[in-house]
Amino acid sequence: MPGNRSLSTQRRGVRQDVVRLLTLLLPGLILLGMFTFYPILKMFIMSFFNWRIGYQQTSDFVGLQNYLAVFSDPVAGMALVNTLFYAVVTVPLQMALGLFVAVLIHRITRFSVTFRLLYYLPVITSWVVVALLFRYIFNNQGLLNYFLKDVAHLADGPVRWLSTRWMALSATTILGIWKGIGWNMVVFLAALQAVPLEQYEAASIDGLGAFGKFRYITLPNIKGTILFALVMLSIGAFNTFTPIMVITGGNPAHQTEVVLTWMYYQTFSATGKMGYAASLSFIVAALVAGIAILLFRFIRPEGEGKS
Repeated sequence: MPGNRSLSTQRRGVRQDVVRLLTLLLPGLILLGMFTFYPILKMFIMSFFNWRIGYQQTSDFVGLQNYLAVFSDPVAGMALVNTLFYAVVTVPLQMALGLFVAVLIHRITRFSVTFRLLYYLPVITSWVVVALLFRYIFNNQGLLNYFLKDVAHLADGPVRWLSTRWMALSATTILGIWKGIGWNMVVFLAALQAVPLEQYEAASIDGLGAFGKFRYITLPNIKGTILFALVMLSIGAFNTFTPIMVITGGNPAHQTEVVLTWMYYQTFSATGKMGYAASLSFIVAALVAGIAILLFRFIRPEGEGKS
């Protein structure tokens, strides 16, 4: 029958399309499984063992002992507080300064490309290089103490910026803010360019000033971008490692550790607590996922209702 022949031809074409699609996706899926899903699964299994990688050493099953050790570890709690401090300080200031710069650049017509490049340069510089530079600036014999003591005569002796917990963490947050402004500027500038000009023209007719336009037109239109930047920056703040490792190394006495540096120390120190580090990573991942869910729930783009 012609109808049956046409139906079988269609089914055969659908199967061929499926085969082509799977053929195209298969290499990527294999790589994703090998380098993403398998390591995550392996680390989850490791979190329940006293994991050892030495020759002929056995890994003993300890159940939830590693997770309980994380919750009872005062240094892990301190590292989490330090990470939260870094996130709470750097994320809002990066976003606010990045949005401010984006608004300014969006309004100018000359040299806008030059300003974009200048503000984006810190983003593409090496974390290690700028962290070493900041360590030189803030150490006891560094540039900042030289300026305060020998140039401005505001201090009698060198200020120990990196020798106390909160001052050292403040130095790393300054680095994080400075390095992230350019990324936020690019993201918000793209969002600002998508805001319809007709809304600003209508607001001008209604007598709204610059602040009113920003509050009632700009912010509602870029709410989705604000949510995106907030989630991405929050995840990045919990993944901070290089500035702390280079500037303070977790010192003094592990008081400036963040979760990733403490995880690194537990993994590669003499103790080699890989199971502990794996459990800490999953606790932090669960915390970050919870924060992301809350952000998506309470900050919705315009036009999306809350369930």
